[in-house]
Amino acid sequence: MVCIDRGSPFPEGSELPVSGWEAVRSLVTDVGLEDPENSRVNTLLEGLSVTRELEADGDEAVVAVVGDRSDGVNADRSVARQIEELQAQYQPDSAIVVVDSAEDERLVPIVESRLRVDAVDRVVVRQARDIESTYYLLKQFLADEQLRKNVLVPLGITLLAVPLMLLFSSPALAGGTIAAAVGVFLIYKGLGVDVYLSRLAAAIQEALYSGQVSLVTYVVAAGLALVGVFAGALGVQNAGETLTLITGMQFAFHSVPWLTAAALAAATGRLIDELLGESGVRSAYVNLPFGAVAVGLVIRGFSGYFLERAQLYEPFNVGQIDLGPLTIDPFALEPGTRLAIYIAASLVVSIIGVRLAAYFTGTSPTEELIE
Repeated sequence: MVCIDRGSPFPEGSELPVSGWEAVRSLVTDVGLEDPENSRVNTLLEGLSVTRELEADGDEAVVAVVGDRSDGVNADRSVARQIEELQAQYQPDSAIVVVDSAEDERLVPIVESRLRVDAVDRVVVRQARDIESTYYLLKQFLADEQLRKNVLVPLGITLLAVPLMLLFSSPALAGGTIAAAVGVFLIYKGLGVDVYLSRLAAAIQEALYSGQVSLVTYVVAAGLALVGVFAGALGVQNAGETLTLITGMQFAFHSVPWLTAAALAAATGRLIDELLGESGVRSAYVNLPFGAVAVGLVIRGFSGYFLERAQLYEPFNVGQIDLGPLTIDPFALEPGTRLAIYIAASLVVSIIGVRLAAYFTGTSPTEELIE
């Protein structure tokens, strides 16, 4: 049992190291009489208490006190020499170190370099337990480089930005800007956007080096998606005072073909990568292009149905159809009929996707539908 205390004066006549039950108990009395509020008293008493517990369990234990009245390198070297003296005198197999502060805990590696340390007993005075615990938490926090970057740096930037914003703008604008910046940062970290971006960069680099087809199709899909958004915006620019639901239907009606093409391009590229790979094709990647087309058909059908019901678009007219002896006169599709055709087409496309997935993976269509 080793009690460490550095930087505190011991009573006159005390020569360190002090070892043995009676010698340490006498030292506790001398330290307590000289300064009853000194935390060293609790450290020495804890050492005696743990020694008694070890002896009660049948272990041979010797309590000892090491330390120095000064700080710095000389004090550390003095503690090292005292440990070596105790080791030469008692030949211990291991030690339990008792400390009462983070400063004394820094000497634990010195003990570990010369003797096996089984445990470190930190003595915290009950009246100051919350303060001491907070100190240890702050110490661990400041030792973590990642936490310092994520907390202290944004906090410091915010504190620097507040007076600068107040110099060039009104307090309301400065407060709103700082609050918005803090909110964006919290959302950025809370949703893990930084992790996603780091993984995205690594994935793009890997795709470039490995020559994946999906990288090109993803770029094409992004371009088609932008075209779809632009087409949808053009479709609603003359909406005027039209209801919001109808405006949304107009946007979907004009943009969904392009968005479907974007999803189809991305899914097809991923499917080609699977086909070129050595691990085989998973059914999900075979189903994905057909699923994108089926969803696009459904959205197009419902948006067109609402727009026709709102009389913003004319019904779809079918011209005359000649089938040899049979001639079908021109007619207009009702909104409900047109919606049913779109839904039926989406179901047919989905079934084709399931059948192809079952063919490529060697499973039955029932198993694909269950999955």
